[in-house]
Amino acid sequence: MASGPGVRPVPAGPVFAAATDGVARVGTGEDAVFIGGRFDFGERARELLLDVLPPVIHVPGRTAEAATVRWALEQIDAELRDRSLASTLVTEHLALVMLIHLLRLHLAGAGPGAVSGWMAGLTDPVVAPALRAMHARPAHAWTVAELAGAAAVSRSTLAARFKRTVGQSPLDYLTGWRIELATDRLRRGDDTVAMIARKVGYGSESALSNAFKRVTGASPREYRRRISSGGGGQIANAADGGYRPRT
Repeated sequence: MASGPGVRPVPAGPVFAAATDGVARVGTGEDAVFIGGRFDFGERARELLLDVLPPVIHVPGRTAEAATVRWALEQIDAELRDRSLASTLVTEHLALVMLIHLLRLHLAGAGPGAVSGWMAGLTDPVVAPALRAMHARPAHAWTVAELAGAAAVSRSTLAARFKRTVGQSPLDYLTGWRIELATDRLRRGDDTVAMIARKVGYGSESALSNAFKRVTGASPREYRRRISSGGGGQIANAADGGYRPRT
């Protein structure tokens, strides 16, 4: 933490650790206010999002995205200062708006091959319709032919394009997506494993358990016990914007 390019920085950790009522103070003056925040991801969500992003995304100051980020920061500043009704909820949504615009900027400016995984798929005119179809109806018994129909291409074209862009086949991706949804339900609700299996596209508890263990290394019941005991992180819904920013 520093107040200028020529000022020797000091570790920020101890400052934030000493915060009172959510406010960290440096020195005795009131000339500057720092606003900090983060998005908190569980292990599986980090793999979905952070592993396909660079360490830093630069937002050029004169871009439309920069104007949006600047506006959102100003609104967050006002909410945190005034502490109006539902200010925490408002700041969370404003932070989410910033994240979405940053991701848009990154995807728009990335060159060929610079983005991989499902993010690259969302920018591909052939793969994106298939991804949207799976995200919208994950419990449907999709076939490659049906997904190709959604993308208006042949089965072989979709299979090859999907593999090249996302790094796995459409049905392998669907399995992974269903497991993400299952982990989210295990984390957030108290539905039985059998109920979750039906909701995410598996005909039985055993079918979900087999797929779940193959992908995560643990059974759904083991995963739920680990979460309940505090051994797991927050699961975020990557495609539908289910992130819960902590500001």
